[in-house]
Parts: sequence; C-alpha cells; structure tokens
Amino acid sequence: MTDIMKRKFVALEISGKNYMTWVLDAEIHLDVMGLGDAIKDKTKAPTQDCAKALIFLRHHLDEWLKIEHLTVKDPLVLWNGLKERYDNLKLVTLPQARYDCAHLRLQDFKSVSEYNSAMFRIISKLKLCGDTITDYDMLEKTFTTFHASNMTLQQ
Repeated sequence: MTDIMKRKFVALEISGKNYMTWVLDAEIHLDVMGLGDAIKDKTKAPTQDCAKALIFLRHHLDEWLKIEHLTVKDPLVLWNGLKERYDNLKLVTLPQARYDCAHLRLQDFKSVSEYNSAMFRIISKLKLCGDTITDYDMLEKTFTTFHASNMTLQQ
C-alpha cells in the first residue's frame, strides 16, 4: 500500500528543487484546513492541530526526508528545519532568474505566446524569491526588445 491517503500536491523532493512551490502549497493547504497557526512562530496552536499539521506535512515529504525527520514531533520544528535546509535555494534561483530576465528577447521565440509564457515563468521565480515586479516592469521589458538598436534592418 503506497498511498493510503492521496497527496494534495507534489511531495518535497530530497534535493529541494521544488521547495519554493512546496512551501506555498503547504501554507495554502494548512490555512484552508485551519492548521496554519501550527507553523507560525508567534502563535501556540492546540495540540490536536499540531498533530494534524505534522501528519499533513510528513505526508507531503519525500521518504528519505521523512526518515531524516523521524523524531520531530512539532510541525513548527519540522517547518523551520526544512526552511533552514532549503531556503538557501533562493540564493541560486534569484541570480539565474535575473539573468534569464535580462537576456529574454522576443525574437528568440516562435510566437508571442511562447515569449509571454517564458516571461511569466521568470517573473514567478523572481516573485518567489522576494523581488517585486510590477506590470510596468513587464511592459518595459517587452518594449525594450523593440528598441531600434535591437531591430534588424530589412531591405
């Protein structure tokens, strides 16, 4: 019996490559279930809520991560331990997303929708890492690809 209970979202991989999306998914689901206080520092959630939150978090971990955190009985300790371990991924993701954004050009794509999709994927990474991106910034980025110095002259 692999999964008695279906997962609500993808489990956190031991490599941590999906950590940033996993954190958002976990926070949203815990809030919907009324268990969001169990992973917040300043609040003291009831013991039963902490147990439910811990079960939920452990269910959405890779098997090896479960084993590593086998003795943890507090969801806040588990949450902070995972944050300490994987939060540094922002240091890798943010420069790469900034590089991708700086080198994003409309002429490198076959269609505007492909460009738009790539731009929103990069913008999402930047926002996950804490950068604030406005609609004006996105428009400015797109319009700069049409600058006269970027256009090739046609005869």
